[in-house]
Amino acid sequence: MVALPMTWSFSAATPRRVSRFSGVAMASAGAKVENVKVGQGLGDLPKVVLTSVHGSEAELYLYGGCVTSWKVENKDLLFVRPDAVFTGQKPISGGIPHCFPQFGPGAIQQHGFARNMSWSIVSSETVDGNPSITLELKDGPYSRAMWDYSFQAIYKVTLDSNALSTELKVTNTDAKPFSFTTALHTYFRASVTGASVKGLKGCKTLNKDPDPKNPVEGKEERTLVTFPGFVDCVYLEAPTELQLDNGLGGVITIKNTNWSDAILWNPHLTMESCYKDFIGEVKLEPNESWTALQHLSIV
Repeated sequence: MVALPMTWSFSAATPRRVSRFSGVAMASAGAKVENVKVGQGLGDLPKVVLTSVHGSEAELYLYGGCVTSWKVENKDLLFVRPDAVFTGQKPISGGIPHCFPQFGPGAIQQHGFARNMSWSIVSSETVDGNPSITLELKDGPYSRAMWDYSFQAIYKVTLDSNALSTELKVTNTDAKPFSFTTALHTYFRASVTGASVKGLKGCKTLNKDPDPKNPVEGKEERTLVTFPGFVDCVYLEAPTELQLDNGLGGVITIKNTNWSDAILWNPHLTMESCYKDFIGEVKLEPNESWTALQHLSIV
């Protein structure tokens, strides 16, 4: 398994059909949008299934706004941990979890609270047979008990024949500025012995193996980064495009807009991660917004 907390981009403007609705209750009642189905998933948690006319499919849980499956030619390219629980009491371990407004440990709980809260459906649409869903997360008593700010997070997921695109927009709706860190902690399904990442050569690195509390600074000299054992390494100012060979016969291209750093993680014999706050902070004044996009495609 390779974990890549990154965010990357793609957008297109063509005629579309749009349905707008909000909240889990209305979503569960059914949104009549072609190729978008809202129903119950594991643990009876609300789940959205996107199906492209080209045969690809994605699943997303409203709890945590977590994409748990992305299938192309019936092959799932994402990984959900076998010990993942779907109770609505703890984060879903796998797929593409959100880390907001804190990545790693810090002043509030590990990886923030966005992955522990239920997101609402704002709209769905189908463009040329390719569906998308837009979710929203706002502050509430649970988040304010840890992080006393008013905010809005809008998350759009779009499925294409061989691609999955996401767009995350965070807006400061408070009267005072705030800072945050965030990541998409993507779990890719991979053969560790055959997996490699291309495009990181020349990046400054912070290697947290063997001591995560005292990362060693360095520079990536390899054209292909492999995973011979435990890996936990931050790549600063990573390129806007990387290629992940999953070792299973597929090469996934990862393109991003407005995410500067990448982390490669292979838990090897342990599932424990030990991130620190090396991801750069974003500061927003009142009414300011920050947007990051991700585009995953496979050949």
